Amino acid sequence: MDRLENIEIFVRVAQTQSFAEAARQLRLARSVVTSRVKQLEEHVGAPLFHRSTRVVRLSEVGQAFLSDCTDLVGRANDIMDQMRGARAGPAGILRIHALTGFVLGHFAALLHEFQVNYPDIRLELIVSDAVVDPVKVGVDCALQIFPAASTELVSRPLFPVRRVFCATPAYLRKAGVPKSPRDLHKHALGLYSGYPTRDRWTFHHGPEHVTLYMNAALLTNSVHLLREYALEHAGIVCLPTLVAGDAILRGDLQVVLPDHLLSSFSLSAVYAGTSRNDFKLRLFIEHIAGAFSKVPQWDADMIAKGILPPDVITD
Repeated sequence: MDRLENIEIFVRVAQTQSFAEAARQLRLARSVVTSRVKQLEEHVGAPLFHRSTRVVRLSEVGQAFLSDCTDLVGRANDIMDQMRGARAGPAGILRIHALTGFVLGHFAALLHEFQVNYPDIRLELIVSDAVVDPVKVGVDCALQIFPAASTELVSRPLFPVRRVFCATPAYLRKAGVPKSPRDLHKHALGLYSGYPTRDRWTFHHGPEHVTLYMNAALLTNSVHLLREYALEHAGIVCLPTLVAGDAILRGDLQVVLPDHLLSSFSLSAVYAGTSRNDFKLRLFIEHIAGAFSKVPQWDADMIAKGILPPDVITD
């Protein structure tokens, strides 16, 4: 077992390219991580890493064995989880990184249901809009709307995330309702800063599309701040419907340019193909996926009321 633990530590150091970060993720002292890697190197009879004060990189021997070691660690953890599951149910820690916009208002009930079904799995949740590599930050899965940061990661789409421009009825009565996308230039705009298209916005109207570059009166990485900004009658904002849906259905916010569609993103579960918590992670992802159809409930409610068209645009 010690040798397998040494291999797992070797894999984590290689993935994070840091002894200190591997120690943090594994909750071990750095001296223990260093000692375990040294033991493995003595057993192999060759250095696994080239070390300097700033860089940790694999040696030729380390590169040759990393893939097999990663598979071994993943398979060993999967077998142990399944053995525990067969006896008394899966147990242990599952670390998740999730988007703020998804977590607030939609996630707590799902987490509670999952814990009722699997009471011995402890969840550790990091909430942030940052795009992360799950391996490097030490989580089992990232729930995000952007592509995986590496080709070594698996990305499983869960549901589409639509975006709309919206404002309060009071603001629109005062400032006027845009009739075309170019009319947005006449308004105070609140925009999310993290989209990969940055200041470039493409609107789809039937077979036609128009691309505009727009400047924001408020540019932020918080979609919830944008919603509050709009509710203060401050301007027109672009929000994902998973954040704006409730306010739109109540009439607090009104969709503008409903026939000019923006492209949608997919909320995806991004994880390493050889996750060390593969069994628990599969249970978690299946639980989340099972809670949503291809049309999330907040979109379905707006489509049923004619607020949104049923069409979804994907890039």
